[in-house]
Amino acid sequence: MMEEGEREAMDVYADVTDAVPEAKGILEDEIEHERLLVNMIDEERIGYIGSMVLGLNDALVELTGALAGLTFTFQNSRMTGAAGLITGAAASMSMSASEYLSQKSEKGRSPMKASFYTGVAYVLTVLLLVAPYFMFSDYYVALGVTVLNAVLVVLFFSFFVSVVKELSFQRMFLEILSISLGVAAVSFVIGWLAQGFLNIQV
Repeated sequence: MMEEGEREAMDVYADVTDAVPEAKGILEDEIEHERLLVNMIDEERIGYIGSMVLGLNDALVELTGALAGLTFTFQNSRMTGAAGLITGAAASMSMSASEYLSQKSEKGRSPMKASFYTGVAYVLTVLLLVAPYFMFSDYYVALGVTVLNAVLVVLFFSFFVSVVKELSFQRMFLEILSISLGVAAVSFVIGWLAQGFLNIQV
């Protein structure tokens, strides 16, 4: 955000350099400030942001949907939480392995680091989404808190990516959120149907 502010200042000074020659020196200072700010950013994490988005987004879509379906099927907070944790752990390893194999065919990025960032983003998201099921005995309350956590994760990461990549925050936030909650809603209906048609009693 600071870097973006420096860029806006540079544009203003560039517009007035013809009328005010002294502005040229200020413009050069602003260019140097921008260069210093850009160098302060941890370039490795920025370079692997795609891997983090992959892990986080896949965990949000897959696990939010799974938890919503399991909530109605099991109607038991701890059982749903345990199933979600097992599902999330297996999926995080699968996603890390897939990212590793994917990056093996591309040059410029370390497959191990890409796999690591994907796995970490996935696991952290899983823990955040599953935690309410071990904190609340009412499974509907647990599901509500899980959905709220999902919204907060999307909000935080959409803001981070939109600033770093200079993309539209509102568009990214609404796109990821609508996909995640849409899948969760469909999975909830599937869980309701499975519970009725398969006559599952827990």
